[in-house]
Formats: sequence, structure tokens, C-alpha cells
Amino acid sequence: MAQSDLSMPSATARREDLGTVEWSRSSSGFTVSGSAYSLDIDGTQPRAVLRDLAGDGQIWTELSLLGSLDLMGVRDESYDIQPARVVDASDDAVEFVIDMASHTWNEKSVHVRCDATEVAVWLTVSGPPASPRNADANRLVEVTLLGGRAILPNGAGGTFRSSIRFASLFSPTPTEPVHVVRPASAASSLGVVGDASPGRLHGIFSPPPLCWALGDQAAIGAADVPEGRWWGMSVRAPVNELTMTAARYSPLDGGFCLRLDYEGHTRIGAGAWRTPAVVLRPAGDPWEALADYRDDLIARGMAPDLPKAPPRWWTEPIFCGWGAQCARAAMADADRPVSDDIGLVGGATVLKAADLARQDVYDEFLATMDDAGLDPGTIVIDDRWQASYGAATVDPARWPDLRGWIAEQHRAGRKVLLWWKAWDPEGIPDDECVLDPAGRPVAVDVANPAYLERLARIVTHLLGPEGLDADGFKVDFTQRAPSGMSLRAHDGTWGIAALHTLLGTIHRAAKAAKPDALMVTHTPHPSFGDVCDMVRLNDVLERDNAGDRVHVVEQLRFRHAVAEHSLPGHLVDTDQWPMPDRDSWRAYVEVQADLGVPALYYIEAIDASRERLTADDLALVARTWKEYRRARA
Repeated sequence: MAQSDLSMPSATARREDLGTVEWSRSSSGFTVSGSAYSLDIDGTQPRAVLRDLAGDGQIWTELSLLGSLDLMGVRDESYDIQPARVVDASDDAVEFVIDMASHTWNEKSVHVRCDATEVAVWLTVSGPPASPRNADANRLVEVTLLGGRAILPNGAGGTFRSSIRFASLFSPTPTEPVHVVRPASAASSLGVVGDASPGRLHGIFSPPPLCWALGDQAAIGAADVPEGRWWGMSVRAPVNELTMTAARYSPLDGGFCLRLDYEGHTRIGAGAWRTPAVVLRPAGDPWEALADYRDDLIARGMAPDLPKAPPRWWTEPIFCGWGAQCARAAMADADRPVSDDIGLVGGATVLKAADLARQDVYDEFLATMDDAGLDPGTIVIDDRWQASYGAATVDPARWPDLRGWIAEQHRAGRKVLLWWKAWDPEGIPDDECVLDPAGRPVAVDVANPAYLERLARIVTHLLGPEGLDADGFKVDFTQRAPSGMSLRAHDGTWGIAALHTLLGTIHRAAKAAKPDALMVTHTPHPSFGDVCDMVRLNDVLERDNAGDRVHVVEQLRFRHAVAEHSLPGHLVDTDQWPMPDRDSWRAYVEVQADLGVPALYYIEAIDASRERLTADDLALVARTWKEYRRARA
């Protein structure tokens, strides 16, 4: 299949008004007709058939109009399910409600709202039972949408799901194995929890847009986006209500449901409570689905619109020291054989690389670039310049005069960003941290106002004229959000919303200290547009489902397209680590200016392959930077 066009219309464009919605009663329930879809709601059981009118009436799914909201120690289960009824209708939209009984909730309903272009499904509940013996009885653990546990009048019980009548699922977050468009039978997780362990390497974007796309064609390659018919399927809610750590597409035996992981850290009061909505909308391709998702959030006040024009220095080529640190560490470890079974860069190399975040080493890096005619406009001091990650205190053994070094770069016309490890509690008092059951800190606690005040003071010192006078941050490890039902923290925000609070605190303090401070994050969710100035494409992955290497350029073109459609108007840090070999690095250098701000990580060697770089390699970088700067002039 041909690769879909990654281009997009003007960022200020909005979906055209496609008309009205029509609905009628039928012998079996209700029929709704939108501009490009029809929905037949069954009058005897909680199901609805969704058809694509532009695709010759093709059935995309039989939606399960059930749902579950599990509390701490209580699994929600529905019974006595009533027929759908109309609660609101106009030319613009019609809303149906399916009421049902629950042993967990006093009242429980599934809502289905249809307008000309979309179908939205959500649940409302009220009155969780009081439990004087259990103070945690109202803590929400998991929400299941488009399916759930129930007992039907015909005696069928257990978990019900929506049907899979589509061929494939587009996931907007990079994963290992790399498979942008996967079979519809493969699961997907979007959120703020992940690492390099098996089954967890989906935090490269954290959070990504909470928007999948359902396709009628299978992909033929790891980064292939096939043509054909597509539907967007997204999670709609204000960012402060995204207190789940992840939204998961959960398929099984021809069916699927969506699961939202709240982990017991969201309390439900005695009044009404509403889940996020799942929105299904036809789209020309996954990129249109992402753009529609962003436009929808903006129109509802759930995401910011386009950012202001950036300061010119933000677009200057970047040198980030991490790749160069890793390359030195790898070249010094000559006795370790290059091996494909330890990943692109082994853990031992990474640990040794952190010891090379030193003032003298960075001076050597700059001298090498100067000899090659390379003059980066921005320098990122990477892991680890800090004596403690959380308190962000400077390690004087590595950086005896960081303030003076930054001032020297300013005199040379350069800006300096500090690498920031999100969530790390090192150096923070325990009472401002999330604790495990043994009382050990695992993350900072953004629900604690005392920590947020401390964080603002730290940022002010790092960027303010009385402190280090740095120019911003390159934020990493946002996928290390605290996760676990047994963790102890202040009551308040959690999950995706907590990360927004963390980054928002840094962002506000940074701008107060230095109005043109730059905040680089790997958070291309549209609602994070107000806490992110530049989206970084983040670490490169390796292999597809067959174990074959996936080309670096293919991977990063996909990531750029996600960022471009989810946060248009935001700059893109193209990143560059890790590279599998010199040829892949050169190929990526050639295209970086097409994807965003060029970022250079390697100046001496490639860490994974231990190939030394030559004068010709650095001349390639110099040429591409010169062409990039000429195009900006």
C-alpha cells in the first residue's frame, strides 16, 4: 500500500460543518444517519451497529453500550438494563441514554450522542455506597468503556465487548516492536507509564494524543500507513480530568473495549460523575483523525490554540551532549564486544556516559565542533550535571563553575538548556514524595502544594539571573509517572493530569524567570500545548515484529507527523539518539531540517556500532546546518 500523505492543511483550519443529523424509530430500536455514517441502536439489548456510509455501508463495529467503573475492592457489574431512550434531540444532535442497575452505584447510565460527524459514548454514575468500615470505598480503580461486565436478561454474563470489524489499528505512540499500524487484534496503551522492559516500551511519547485510528487495510511494513477507509477513536476530556495513567485498547477474540487505569487515586463523590467520552469519527487517514481530535479539544476549551511566534534562537541548531557522552563511553569500553542482543546501546554504556557530563568534556566537544566549523546555537547539558536529580543541585565535581560556563556560552552567542529528569525524588523530602508501601520515595508528589512551591524555587534559581542563568530545559522521563494502587500520596491529581501539573509548574516558573525560556518535552498531546514549547521526537527504537531493523528515517518521519498534526505551530526537536550505525546517522542528518530543528548528538563516534566519525561526516552536518540557516534567513 502507498504511504499516506503526511502533509496537513493550515493549522488554523477547522472541519467544515457537514450538516444535520437525522434519526428515527425503527421496529428494533433507533436509526441515526450522519453525514458519513449510520448507527442502528438495538431496542432489546445494549448494542449499536456502526456503518460507514462512504464505504458502501461497511460495518465498522457493533458497539457494546455497556461500561464498568470499578472501585477499590469492588468490581462493577450491570444488570436490569433498560432500552435506549431519547433525552435530547435537535437538528444538530440527538442523545440517547441506556439506564442500568448496578450493585456498585445508585444510578448508572450509558450516554450516546450523535451529531452529523461523530458518535460520542460516555457513562454517568452517582451515589457510590457509603462504607464506614472502608475509607477508600470511593476510590476509582478502572473504567471500562465500549464494553464491561453485565448480566443480561437472557442469562448471559461476564465481560462484553464491542466487535472488531476493522482490519487494523493506528497507534500514535512509538513502540518496540515498531508497528505504527498493527492488526486490530493487537493491544495498544497510550499514557504516561513505560520504560524499556518487555511490554512497556510505549512511553516514548508521554502522553501521546489519546487518539487511535481504525483502518480497513492491513499495513505491509512497520512504519507503513496504508490507504483505505479510516475512523478516529479518541478519548475526550479536559486535561485536569485525565487522572488515569493510561488508556488501553484491549482486544480479545474478535472484540475490544477501552480501559482507563485510575489506580485508586481518583475519589468519586456522592454526586453525579461522568467518565471521559469515547468519540468515533470518520477520517481520511490517521493524520486527519489526529488533527480532528486536536480541533475538537480546542473548540471545547480543552486544549490551547496555536502558540505565538517563537523567539528566533529557539530555531537554532542544537547540540545535545548525550550521544557524544555515550559514544565516548562505548569507545572506552573496547573489551566489550558489539552485540545485537543488548539493544542499540547497552546499559553499562549508559551508566558510564552519565559520568561524562562534565565541564571539561563539554569544552572538548565544543572544541571538536569548532574545528569542524560547527557552531550550534543551543547546547543541551545532559545527564548528569546534577548532584541530585530532584533537587537539581549542581555537582561541583563535574561542573566546578556551571554559572560561569553558561555565561561564556552566552558571550559566544549560544543558549544553554539543562536536561531535566521528570518525577525523580532524589534530594526531595519524603513528605513531598509519593511513597511505596515500605515508605520509600518513588516520585515527587505534585498533589502536595509544598512540593510545587519547592519546584518553582528550583526553576527560578536555575534560570534566573541571580542563579545559573540557563535558558530552559530539555525534559525527559515523563513516562516515569508514579503508578500503583499501593502508592501513598496526597489526595488530588494523578496520572496524565498530574504530569500536566508538573510541567505547568516548571513552565510558569521558567517564563517568570526568563520570558523567552525554552521548554522541550516529549508530550505531543494537544492539551499539553500550553506547557510545551518544542516537541522532541525522543529515543530511536530498533526492530519490527519480525525482528528486522526499522530504518531510522521511517521511524522519525512517523513521529514528526504525529507531532505536526497534534501540536501544529510547535517547533520540533529532531533528536538523534541512539543511532545503529554511521550510515543510518548520515541518512538522518540529511533529512533533519525537513522534520524540525536539527539536533546533533554525535561528533566523535557512533556508540552502538563504535564506528569513528570522520571530517567528511562532520562536514555533512556543517553543510546541512548552513542550508537550514540559509532557508530561515
